Amino acid sequence: MSTQPIEITNPAILSTASSTPASFLMCPPRLYDVNYVINPWMAGNVHASSRERAAEQWEHLYQAVSEVAEVQLIDPQPGSPDMVFTANAGLERSGIVAISSFFHPERQGEEPHFRQWFHNAGYLVIDTPRSTPFEGEGDALFSTDGTRLWVGYGPRTTPSSHQPLRKIWNIEVASLHLIDPRFYHLDTCFAPLEGGYAMYFPKAFDQASLEKIEDFYPAEKRIIVSEADAVCFACNAINVDRTIILNQVSRELSAQLESKGFHVVQVALSEFLKAGGAAKCLVMKLSPPPSTLSA
Repeated sequence: MSTQPIEITNPAILSTASSTPASFLMCPPRLYDVNYVINPWMAGNVHASSRERAAEQWEHLYQAVSEVAEVQLIDPQPGSPDMVFTANAGLERSGIVAISSFFHPERQGEEPHFRQWFHNAGYLVIDTPRSTPFEGEGDALFSTDGTRLWVGYGPRTTPSSHQPLRKIWNIEVASLHLIDPRFYHLDTCFAPLEGGYAMYFPKAFDQASLEKIEDFYPAEKRIIVSEADAVCFACNAINVDRTIILNQVSRELSAQLESKGFHVVQVALSEFLKAGGAAKCLVMKLSPPPSTLSA
């Protein structure tokens, strides 16, 4: 397994991957619990989640995602109650996976399990050094046109991890500074959407980061989320073509999304909010491994 960044020099690889049917990695919540506090949402919720309700909510999400995409599963492992949040496993594009290097020791035990799964599935695996914490798709989101990689930094991911990502995929990287501890990962407050739209909560970012977002997305393509919806993790949304799957949100936001041509699917995910996650946190976007693309 490689630990050195490589650079994709053939842009056709990216376009080939993006033209394939959507696929996501999920992990059943059989071992899910709030066992520790590593973000503000966990405070006061240690062992307060119902595994039975979590399993029911996860199943509803699984069914909703399965209707618009393929779903692959990884088995949960003892000692890793947050493994259900597969978005944090790494970042994948064109059959290459940058495996996360978790900031908190509580989650570092997940890394070898995800690394092995991707290796067995035929992906090229690149390790992130422990000295540059990086928490995968939780903090790194490709624009839907594939021209830019948005990467957050602040509570979990360090800015020093951003340059290697640019080299791996030969893509422009835009760094966004997260300043509200409630929105500790980029995917909790920012969502690039099909059609060139972006949904985001402005107060989660510093001014320089907001300017980057607003320079890239014209005003008519920006969907600004209220604080009431933001704390329900409205931006933590799964987007496949014109379908958006997310936790329960306000009628106003749902109507706004529908007015932009999106089909909104709401799934109650209250048990996972207790750990600081919702729909997007529970999936990791995949493209076929290189062996599949070349077949």
